[in-house]
Amino acid sequence: MILFARLIFLMLFIVALSWPLKAAEFENFETALTALPEANFKSLPELLEAIAELDDQRVSSLFTHLSKGEVYFQKSDKQVFYVVDQADGTANIVDVISGEVVQDINKNQLSKVKTTNSIRSGIAQLQAQLNLNHQDSAIRLNAAREMLADVTRISDKRLADRQTKEENSAVADILILIAALKELSKEDSAAQLAALESLDSSLEPDVRQVLVAASQDKERYSPEVQIKIKATLASIENQRNLYSYAENIFFGLSLGSVLLLAAIGLAITFGVMGVINMAHGEMMMLGAYTTYVIQQCFPNLIEYSLLIAIPAAFLVSGLVGVLIERSVIQFLKGRPLETLLATFGISLILQQLVRTVFSPLNRQVIAPEWMSGSWQINPVFSVTFNRLYIIIFSLIVFFMLLIFLKKSALGLHVRAVAQNRDMARALSIRSNWVDAATFGLGSGIAGIAGVVLSQLTNVGPNLGQAYIIDSFLVVVFGGVGNLWGTLVSAMTLGVLNKFLEPITGPVMATIIVLVGLVFFIQKRPMGLFPQKGRAVE
Repeated sequence: MILFARLIFLMLFIVALSWPLKAAEFENFETALTALPEANFKSLPELLEAIAELDDQRVSSLFTHLSKGEVYFQKSDKQVFYVVDQADGTANIVDVISGEVVQDINKNQLSKVKTTNSIRSGIAQLQAQLNLNHQDSAIRLNAAREMLADVTRISDKRLADRQTKEENSAVADILILIAALKELSKEDSAAQLAALESLDSSLEPDVRQVLVAASQDKERYSPEVQIKIKATLASIENQRNLYSYAENIFFGLSLGSVLLLAAIGLAITFGVMGVINMAHGEMMMLGAYTTYVIQQCFPNLIEYSLLIAIPAAFLVSGLVGVLIERSVIQFLKGRPLETLLATFGISLILQQLVRTVFSPLNRQVIAPEWMSGSWQINPVFSVTFNRLYIIIFSLIVFFMLLIFLKKSALGLHVRAVAQNRDMARALSIRSNWVDAATFGLGSGIAGIAGVVLSQLTNVGPNLGQAYIIDSFLVVVFGGVGNLWGTLVSAMTLGVLNKFLEPITGPVMATIIVLVGLVFFIQKRPMGLFPQKGRAVE
C-alpha cells in the first residue's frame, strides 16, 4: 500500500514538472518559449494564454507565425525558430528571440510545433486581444471591430480592464457595444434590457445581425425583451434609411457636378450665340485625352497629373473651339438647323480623328493617390474622395466663371452681346470676337469636364456622347444662358436620377426624368430662371 502511494506521488510530481508554466511564473518571453516545445494539443492553449499575458512585442509575431504553421524547434536544445518558405523553394530560418536569420541550420533538423483548427481559432482570439492593447489607436479600433463579430473572444475581466484604460473615443464606443452584446447573451432580463438601451443608436452591421437573430429567438428572451429588441431594430433601421438618403444625395450631387461642368460651357455658347453645338461632347473627349497624354508623357508625375491637365485641357479644347467658331460657326449665324448639322459633322470628324491617333480602344487614366479611398463617416455611410473633390472642384469652376463674367471686361462684353447684339455692336463691341472668345471659353470648360470624367470612367472616342443630351437637358431646364439656373438644374437632375435608379432602374429613371422635363417645358418654356429684359424675345 505504501509502495502504491509512493508511485502515485511520483507520477503526480512528474506531471507537475512537465505541465506548462502559468503566466505569473513566466519572467519574460525567453522563459515562456522554453515551454513551447514540450506542449501538446491539450496543454498548448493554456500555454498560449499565459504567453499572451506577457508585455512583449514579440508575442504578436509568435502568434502570427504559429497560426501559419511556421514555428519550429530544434530537438537538441529546444531552441525555437520561424521557418518561412520562399518562392524559390528555399526557407528562411529566423531565431524567434533575436529575430536574426540563422544560416547554419537546415529545416530537416527542426520539428514543427503542431496546431489544430481549434488552437488556431484560439490564437486568432488572443491576437485580437493583443491588438486591443496596441499603442496605435487604429489597430485597437480594428481589433475591437473584429471582436464585435464574436464577443466571446474576450473575457469580462479583460474587457473591463481595457475600458478603464481606453482613451480613444471611437474604440471606447466599440467596447461599450461589446459589453452590451455580452450582457444581451446572458439570461438576466434586466441586464438584457439595459444592454438594448446601449445598442439603440448603433449602426454597426454586427450589432444589427445579433439583434435580428435575437428577435427570432423566442425561448431565450422574454416577451418584454422581445418588444424592446424589435423597437431597437426599428430605431436602427430608421437611422440606416436616413443615411441611405444622404448617400443618394451625395451621389446625386456628384453626378450633378459632372453635369454642371458639362453643361456650363454649353449654357454660355447657347445663351450668347444661340448655337446648338453638337460637338460639345467631343470637347470633353479632348480634355479627357489630354489628361491621358499628360500621364503618358510624365509617368513620374502621376500625383500632379490632374493639376497639370486642368489648364492643359482648357487650352486644347478652347483652341479647338475657337478654330471651329472661326472656320465654321461664324458663317452660319442665325441658321440654327445648319449649325446643328455642321457641329454634328464636326463631332464625327473629331471622333474619327481620335480613333486614328489613339485607336478605338478605351484608355484608362490613373487616379492619383490623394483621390483614392473614402472618408468613413460611420459604419453605413462613407464619402469617396474622388467624388467629393469633383463636387468641390465643379463649384470652384462655377464661381470663378461667375466672377469672371461679372468683373472682367470680356465678361461685360459677353453679357452685353447676350442681351442685345445690335446695341452691343452700336457701342463698338466687336461681337464677332466676343463670339469666338465665348465659344472658346465654353469649349475650354468642357475640356475641364473631360478631366473630371477621366476619373470616373474610361477614356474613349464616344466619351462625350454619353453626356451631350444630358447637358442640353440641364441648359433647357435651368434657363438658356443663366448660370444659376444651370447650377440648380444640374444638381436637381443629378439627385433626382439617383433617387429614381434604385426604384426603377437607370434606363427607366432617365425616361421618367425626360418625360417630366417635357411636361415642365410645356408649362415654362423659358426654364427655371428665364432671361429678363426688353431684348429677350
